[in-house]
Amino acid sequence: MAPVIRNSTGLDYRGMAWLTLLPMVLIGVGACLAPAMRRWLGERRAVLLALALVGIGSLLRLAWPGGTALIATAALCGLGTAAAQAALPAIVKRQFPARMAMVMGLYSAALMAGGALGAQLTPWIAGLSGSWHAGLAVWALPAWAGWLLAWRTLPRGAAVEPAISCRDVADARANANDVVDARAEAHAADVADARAKANATDTVDASAKANAAHVADARAKANAAHTVDASAKASRPTAIPVLRLLKRPRTWLLMASFGVMNGGYASLIAWLAAYYQERGWSGPASGGLIAVMSVAQAVAALALPTLAARSPDRRAWLALALALQAIGFAGLAGWPDLAPLAWAIIGGAGLGGCFSLYLVVALDHLPRPEDAAALGALMQGGGFLLAGCAPWLAAVLHDATGSFAAAWWYHLAAVVLVMLATTRFDPRRYLLAMPSRV
Repeated sequence: MAPVIRNSTGLDYRGMAWLTLLPMVLIGVGACLAPAMRRWLGERRAVLLALALVGIGSLLRLAWPGGTALIATAALCGLGTAAAQAALPAIVKRQFPARMAMVMGLYSAALMAGGALGAQLTPWIAGLSGSWHAGLAVWALPAWAGWLLAWRTLPRGAAVEPAISCRDVADARANANDVVDARAEAHAADVADARAKANATDTVDASAKANAAHVADARAKANAAHTVDASAKASRPTAIPVLRLLKRPRTWLLMASFGVMNGGYASLIAWLAAYYQERGWSGPASGGLIAVMSVAQAVAALALPTLAARSPDRRAWLALALALQAIGFAGLAGWPDLAPLAWAIIGGAGLGGCFSLYLVVALDHLPRPEDAAALGALMQGGGFLLAGCAPWLAAVLHDATGSFAAAWWYHLAAVVLVMLATTRFDPRRYLLAMPSRV
């Protein structure tokens, strides 16, 4: 679709790069704000908002033509994706603690499968309708279908235990006061009896009993108030420690590795079809190449985390995924016409497996779902900000060299650096890198 959109809108390669760069930057910013977004919206409303933004952004592409409009609607869809990614990892960690790796793989596979469908069906729908706007806008249909499904199935109410409200505290204190008042009435009756007996026997004795009743009453009130205050404090969830997470070098290593790795994905989605169209391929054929790559991503995104779940040490599987990426980029750069389908499958499998494994590794670092989700959000936030620059850098390299091959060589070198970084992800040292009470 890239040549058709370029001819229609007048965007050059750097302008087209914004269609990938801007959503990824927004996804990154949204991921950094994920803890606050979950507290503000709750997980259910975050998912509903995400699907609504994607649905609106897609529909606007049908009614609002032009290059600027295309970039603006890409921003809306990016905001929607950011809202979804703010909520889903925490839901997975909480709902499937024993099968987290497999479910995160399924989540990642669904992302990749969506990309495959988009790459394959969008040119076909555009050809049938005679409008590339319709080919892009049709994706509002599954977005709104997903919105209805989420509305019916996601539980209402906060998934994260909310802080106790002032009204709850007041009600608890009122109940405690009722108990205290009842005790006070009982003590008063005892005092009256004691005084009556004292009149018949010993006044001093009655005074002692009255004083004892008064002291017991005061202690009961103090204990009740202390119990309610302690309960209120205990009910408040610990604030997600984003700032303290940012002080950990491991957080920045995860961000950088995830971002550099996903930069390869962003560049391939943006420019792989254009690369082969420059080599004489048709639009549908080059789009089919992206679809095949996305299917390979989806399969690996599900398979590798499932296999890696057998051991808490994911490094061997990460190394395999990165090696597949390296082979794919080397083939695209050095021998593009030798086996383009193989390069797309191999590279796609590496990208898909690596994406889901990094999500699992981030969640592995911390036991509490809220803390793990905060770390995962920061990794995705900083990572997507970095990854969003990759298509633009690839466009610059294309303008400088006349080919996207230079971009593939760059991504090959980046994969080697990430491979070195993954050697540090030893689960036996997670407590040193990221103590559980951050």
